[in-house]
Amino acid sequence: MNFASWSLRNPIPSILFFALLTIAGFYGFKSLHIQDLPDIDLPAVNVELTLPGASPVQLETEVARKAEDSLATIAGIKHINTTVIDGLVSMNVQFVLEKNLSDALLETKDAIDRIRSDLPPNLEEPVISADRIGSNAIMVYAVSSAGMDEEELSWFTDDVIGKRILAVDGVGKFERIGGTDREIKIEIDPVKLASLNVTAADVSQTLKNVQTEDSGGRSRLDGQEQLIRTITTASTASELSQLSVPSQDGRTVRLEQVAKVLDTHAQRSQLSLLDGKEVVGFNIYRAKGADEVTIAENVHKVLTKLEKEHPEIFLTQVNNTVNYTITQYEGSMSMLYEGALLAVIVVWFFLRDWRATLISATALPLSIIPTYAVMHWLGYSLNTLTLLAQAVVVGILVDDAIVEIENIVRHKRMGKPVFTAVSDAVNEIALAVIATTFTIVVVFLPTSLMAGVGGLFFKQFGWTVVISVLFSLLVARLLTPVMAFRFLKDDAHTHKPDGFVMKTYITVVRWCLGHGKTHLRLPPFTWC
Repeated sequence: MNFASWSLRNPIPSILFFALLTIAGFYGFKSLHIQDLPDIDLPAVNVELTLPGASPVQLETEVARKAEDSLATIAGIKHINTTVIDGLVSMNVQFVLEKNLSDALLETKDAIDRIRSDLPPNLEEPVISADRIGSNAIMVYAVSSAGMDEEELSWFTDDVIGKRILAVDGVGKFERIGGTDREIKIEIDPVKLASLNVTAADVSQTLKNVQTEDSGGRSRLDGQEQLIRTITTASTASELSQLSVPSQDGRTVRLEQVAKVLDTHAQRSQLSLLDGKEVVGFNIYRAKGADEVTIAENVHKVLTKLEKEHPEIFLTQVNNTVNYTITQYEGSMSMLYEGALLAVIVVWFFLRDWRATLISATALPLSIIPTYAVMHWLGYSLNTLTLLAQAVVVGILVDDAIVEIENIVRHKRMGKPVFTAVSDAVNEIALAVIATTFTIVVVFLPTSLMAGVGGLFFKQFGWTVVISVLFSLLVARLLTPVMAFRFLKDDAHTHKPDGFVMKTYITVVRWCLGHGKTHLRLPPFTWC
């Protein structure tokens, strides 16, 4: 006994099975994230080595070559692309696709740490990050204010707006564009240094000892153990100006006696303009696997509330890729609905039986909706490729059901009762239905197993098609026979005469079968 015969005799388990699959599918659909493209983790790592004030020639010999030699010892490296500009060495390390990204990050960090002592001592801490696909900003805003200068607006963006945005679930990074950074400048007067017998090295060493907090050990006070901290910090520029600097003759002088201490901003390295006016902008990046649409909605609520709390601040949205993602999603879903409707219309046009059409059309939602549950379990998202897969396969999902329904109707027209017609028809067509389904599977399954970068993108496409088609086979073998037995009428056998189209078709077929060795003489083909 096959699955179809078993389902006919035991319809309740099949109905409950698809009811649970449908519920799980609706839950999966609600839980799936909406994205433009799937998250792709290419095994590529970015390394940034910063040495302020260094020339490209110095960086090449003292930093870049040493880093490249150390990175070359890592297994699985494909390419190392290095860019050297004033004060910065930027390296992009690409690994073979089989390399795990977390392993690549860890091994790259270890390779840089091994040569840390060989690099210049004033080199800033290396920045090592993964090179991810789709890591561009999803939203860009501009901040302006009539009552704040550029320095105050920059601080407000970092301290207030940045903290609010980073608190939104799904936001992976907040980045300010333009504006200025606070900087304490110390301008040394050479004449005063010489007159007070103080060198620039003395000032530099004194400043290095400032803004540090060190452990001072432990002590016991009133029978209790307490930690001791050594704090040498200055909270304001005026406090820094009172710093004592030792002179060469053993005396000490105040810093303000040999230098000017200015509380100002750093040299501008970037500029943000909106309609020709200087503003402060910021980028918002999503975290891996986060829903772009949900992030955009929550960010909009946060910024709307922020504008009400600070009416002197004006926020302008400059760019937004989320709208494009929403348009893609809505267009794909509309195409899916239209394709399903057209498929049902075509089925009805040929079957001319609303009951048979309804049974065949049931395969569409019962194949697509459970697919969302599996997609959620696999960690997929509603992106351009998965939605395209469902739009492509929507016409295929009714094939198995149509074949079975047509065969059931044919057996009914032989005068058999509905139960007998259904049982005989589904058993007779079983191998053909399974063969048709697995033919489609073997066509699309290699798409999800492709090698290279294309395989990483089309993995979700291929598996979505395969899962939907396999669910359509389950519908055809388990539920379609039950619905046909319950809904098709057990009416008397009536033979309808063939129409003009059918008569013409049968005449042509009979002639072709009777003249198998006859061939048409075609004129010879010549190349132009």
